[in-house]
Amino acid sequence: MMVSIAQEAGMGAIVSGFTATRAPRLIDDPLALAASAAEVVEMGRALHGFDAVIVAAFGDPGAEELAQSIAVPVVGIGAAAARRASRQGLAFAVATTTADLAASIDGLMRLHAGNAPYIGTFVTPGHDAATLMSRVEDLDHALLAQIERAVGAGAKRVIIGGGPLGGAAERLSLRTTVPLIHPIKEAVRACLTLIEPIGEGNK
Repeated sequence: MMVSIAQEAGMGAIVSGFTATRAPRLIDDPLALAASAAEVVEMGRALHGFDAVIVAAFGDPGAEELAQSIAVPVVGIGAAAARRASRQGLAFAVATTTADLAASIDGLMRLHAGNAPYIGTFVTPGHDAATLMSRVEDLDHALLAQIERAVGAGAKRVIIGGGPLGGAAERLSLRTTVPLIHPIKEAVRACLTLIEPIGEGNK
């Protein structure tokens, strides 16, 4: 799903997906976030023939370390979303499903917010993110409620905080009163501004 969204946003770029096999299947708490970083770095270092790498987990695990060890740009979807949301200095917030990651998300957003006011993370009720994400209608309803809360708190843009929530971001984009920021798409756009024009045979 994430590769499909990235491909659609890529304006002809070739997008390939690589999935971690040892890291936690769902990053839903700080321990899982930390445990994911090493494999991200390992996978990224093993890639060849690509013009940029996207870390498609919202907490950007391993993105900074990987960026220091390979020659092509590395873009985390969390940082890309924050930079996009903070343009023009507008207040922004995050709507997500992982309550235990709220502090980590807040730190990442503030790091890349520039001068824009960051309102905070608005989390769907309950702690079973995996079950909620498996129920599309319930997921959309829960996220929409948090988007509305964020808007009520002053957010002019809302990031849908999670790579696996990319489908929900697509579905909800026409149902909100403020623009939704789609982290996967913003990461692709960031990559396209960082790399040389894509030539024949490049990816």
